[in-house]
Amino acid sequence: MHVRLTALLPTLLAAGCATNPDKDPVQLRLTDLEARVARMERIVANEVQVSQNVDEMQGNLRELHGEIEELQHSNEALSKQQRDLYGDLDRRLSGAGAGTVGAAIAGAAGGAAAGAAAGADSGAGSNAPSPTEQAVYGQAFDALKAGSYSIAITGFKDFLKTYPNSSLADNAQYWLGEAYYVSHEYDSAAGAFRTVLKKWPDSRKAPDAMLKLGYTQLEQKQYPAARATLDEVTKKYPGTDSAKLAAERLRRIPAQPSQ
Repeated sequence: MHVRLTALLPTLLAAGCATNPDKDPVQLRLTDLEARVARMERIVANEVQVSQNVDEMQGNLRELHGEIEELQHSNEALSKQQRDLYGDLDRRLSGAGAGTVGAAIAGAAGGAAAGAAAGADSGAGSNAPSPTEQAVYGQAFDALKAGSYSIAITGFKDFLKTYPNSSLADNAQYWLGEAYYVSHEYDSAAGAFRTVLKKWPDSRKAPDAMLKLGYTQLEQKQYPAARATLDEVTKKYPGTDSAKLAAERLRRIPAQPSQ
């Protein structure tokens, strides 16, 4: 028996040496598993990167949504301010100034009845304005209605310089203040409205001039002065549209507005 194993040993060793390790099933299995693990690691790494990118994009989207909301709120506030501003101007253009505009346009053609209407609206004097005065005034007023505020300012200033004693002078001074106001030139607007109250205290434009002076002081953040002015409107001109608007604006002023 011993002799037979000794004789077979070289044969077994030779067979073992002839085996190719690359063909080892276990080794092939390990190599395949390592490749699969490597692929999975790459997939996981890609998914992690994608997840990080998604998180970053979502963060950017949240920031953009926040900015959009802020812009929307700002736009709404600005639109409301513009509606209040132009609504107030339109009310005066279609109401208190309607007769004067009609007189100015008709007066350019020399209409006597229009001249009488303009004088009545002014309240600054009993003499009807001349056709030339009406034409110059009408041009400035038309520029104001059209939104050409710088042209309107120049026109009203020229009118007041050329015709300081016109029965339309108080109207021109008031609308000069309005043109400054809608142009956000609040210091000039306040000066123009004060001039109406000083030179023509009995003018039909006086209540509106005092009201708009209060509005202007609010824009200038002069809150105590604005409250005092608006309160004076309600007391000095009770029952008028100006008094009602002043009372409404007083209710909207915060008790302690931010400076």
